[in-house]
Amino acid sequence: MQQTINDMKVDFLFSEDFYGMNAPELKHTCMHMLCLEGEGSFVFNEHCYHIVKNDLVVMPFPHRARNLAAHPDMKVEWFAADYKFLQNQLPSNNYSIGGSISLNHNPVIPLSEEHAVRILDDFHRLRERMENRQAMFYREMMGSLCLTMMYDIFESHSQRDTTSEHSDRTGYIVKSLMELLSTGVSSTERSVNYYAESLNVSPKYLSATIKRLTGHSVTSYIDRATVPILKDLLSDERLSLTQIAERMNFASLSYFSRYCTKHLGQSPSAFRQSLQPRSS
Repeated sequence: MQQTINDMKVDFLFSEDFYGMNAPELKHTCMHMLCLEGEGSFVFNEHCYHIVKNDLVVMPFPHRARNLAAHPDMKVEWFAADYKFLQNQLPSNNYSIGGSISLNHNPVIPLSEEHAVRILDDFHRLRERMENRQAMFYREMMGSLCLTMMYDIFESHSQRDTTSEHSDRTGYIVKSLMELLSTGVSSTERSVNYYAESLNVSPKYLSATIKRLTGHSVTSYIDRATVPILKDLLSDERLSLTQIAERMNFASLSYFSRYCTKHLGQSPSAFRQSLQPRSS
């Protein structure tokens, strides 16, 4: 590995070790692995997947993969990053919310030769820059490069099967939830009960269905859609924190502050301060 996996939590990792994807230290990450030569297989969500040259694997929390097997001539490269960090780079109304459902069912994306070269270039730019941890804007720079990689992946993934269509009721529920979230309604509505009522199901049924089909909770999708909205409002200096809290329907300014701290890693005032140009 280019960076040793040890007991400490790491934000970014690059490796050419297929079996390294299964390390428990990666449990907080999303891994993106490209097969360069040969073939291999693994079990994920009780299904066995076979990969060959130019197959891309996108797997949140890759420690869940089991029964890894690789032919002697197999060559791969993979990049892993903190899952929450990646999600925080994305706007709310994009392909990532619906696309993650399809990837949970099938994390393998066959790439054209052109797209494989593009993704590998993304990996190499990230590998080069991830070592420069002393850079003043290190995380911002890495975030920008990760976002470029993710959009390149979305392009290939959308050509694979566009978010798999389901004809059964559970698939309809998932799709309907994602359509609701794409409208931006989570800026004021963040309770599971609201979405269950909108979809005419019980909160328990909605929670169980989303968890079973996507591997994530309803709340995690609500928060994923809300955080970019929150960032946009905080970046508007014309709005006071009280105005933002009221606009987003938070019960109190203190609750709003706790929500920001939980999902942005800092208080709303600190986040605003981080947007200011740094003095040289």
